[in-house]
Amino acid sequence: MAKFELKLPKMGESVAEATITSWLKDIGDTIEADEAVLEIATDKVDSEVPSEVDGVLIEKLFDVDAVVQVGETIAVIQTEGGDTIEVKAAAVIEPEATKAVAEVVQTVVAAKSVVAPVVSSEDRFYSPLVKNIAKQEGISQAELDTIPGTGKDGRVTKNDIKSHLESRSSAPVAVPKAEAVSVPTKTTAKPKAAPIVTSGEDEIIEMSRMGKLISKHMVDSIQTSAHVQSFIEADVTNIWNWRNKHKDSFKRREGENLTFTPIFMEAVAKAIRDFPMINISIQGDTIVKKKHINLGMAAALGDGNLIVPVIKNADQLNLLGMAKKVNDLAKRARENKLNPDDIQGGTYTVTNVGTFGSIMGTPIINQPQVAILALGAIRKVPAVIETPEGDFIGIRYKMFLSHSYDHRVVNGALGGQFVKAVKDYLEAWDSNREI
Repeated sequence: MAKFELKLPKMGESVAEATITSWLKDIGDTIEADEAVLEIATDKVDSEVPSEVDGVLIEKLFDVDAVVQVGETIAVIQTEGGDTIEVKAAAVIEPEATKAVAEVVQTVVAAKSVVAPVVSSEDRFYSPLVKNIAKQEGISQAELDTIPGTGKDGRVTKNDIKSHLESRSSAPVAVPKAEAVSVPTKTTAKPKAAPIVTSGEDEIIEMSRMGKLISKHMVDSIQTSAHVQSFIEADVTNIWNWRNKHKDSFKRREGENLTFTPIFMEAVAKAIRDFPMINISIQGDTIVKKKHINLGMAAALGDGNLIVPVIKNADQLNLLGMAKKVNDLAKRARENKLNPDDIQGGTYTVTNVGTFGSIMGTPIINQPQVAILALGAIRKVPAVIETPEGDFIGIRYKMFLSHSYDHRVVNGALGGQFVKAVKDYLEAWDSNREI
C-alpha cells in the first residue's frame, strides 16, 4: 500500500489560496482518477479538485471553510502498491490528540479575545484572513498598523503577519497599554447602518458567498478609484443591417449565433491600441502599463450574480476568432464551467447593460483596472442624416456608450477620446465585410 498526497492545485497566476466549501468524498470512500474529491472557492471562481490516482480516501487535513494555500496537502489517498509517501507531520493531527489540541486552542483564543477588533481604515485595508490572524494572536490595531506590507498597494499579507509574529517571539514588541492608545476616529469609525425594522411577514435571505464577495469588491472599488463618466451616442445602423444579413449563414456554417458582442469587443480592442494609457493599473504611486489587451466581458449568471471571463490578447483575434471566443466563454459562464484561468488577467472590462433594456449606465470599475465601458440597448430612433444634397430625417439604429474611468490617472480628455474612438470604429463598419 502507498499513500498519495492530494495537494491544492495552482489556479491562475494571481490566486494563492482557496477556501474549502464542501467535501464530496468521506473517509473510506473509493476514488477513481479524475473524480472530484472536494469543492473549493477563490475570490474569482468556484471549482472542484479531482484526484490524480485511484484509491481510498483515508485522511482529510482541512475542514470546510478552511483557507488553504496553493501546493498544500489537503487529503491523503491510499493506493495499491508502491512506497508510502509520508505526509507532512505538521499537517497531520493524530485522532487521540484532537480533543486536547482543540481545548488548548480554545483557551488561547479566549485569552486573546480581549484585544480590540482590527478594522480597515481609509488608508489601509486588511483582508479577513489577516484580521483573523491578528485576533487569534492578540495583535492590537496599533501594532498591526506598524507592520510593513509587501502586498498590492502595501497591503499586509499572511506571510507579512507571520514574519512579524516570528520576529516578535524573539524580540517582543512593546505595545502601549490599551488605555493609552488613542486611535483617530477616521481610522476606526465605520458609518452606522440605519436600523431596519422587520415584521413577521418579511423574508430574510442570506447572501450567497459569491454575492458577498461581489459586494465587497464593488465597495472597495468605489473607495479606491475616483469614478467619473463620459457618454456618447453611436450610430450602429450599418452593423445592425450587416448582422441581419450574415447571422443565418453564420449559424448554418459555424453552428452558433452571431451576436453584437464580438463586434463591440473588436472596436474596443482597436481603441485601446490607439490609447494604450487606458490599459493600465495603479500600483502605489506608479503606473503599470499592460503589454497585452485582455478584455473582460461581464456576464450575468442565472442566480443574479455576475462573473467576468476574459478574452486574452483580444487585439490579435479576427472577427471569427472573437465570435468563437465570446460564445465559448458565455456558454461556460452560464453552465458554471469556467476555469480559474478564464477569469484572470483582465486589463479592461466591457459590460452590456442593454441586455436588460437599459439605454445607459454608470458601471463600477473592475479593480485593479482603471476603466470600464457599458453598452446600452440598441434603439430604432429618428435622426438627422447629413448628405451632400442636404439634411433629412431618417430612421437609424443608435446606442449609448457609457465610459467610467479612474480620474486619478485618466483625465477627461483621455476618457472622452477613448470612447469617441470606439464610436468611430463602430460607425465606420464596412457593410461589405465578410466573416
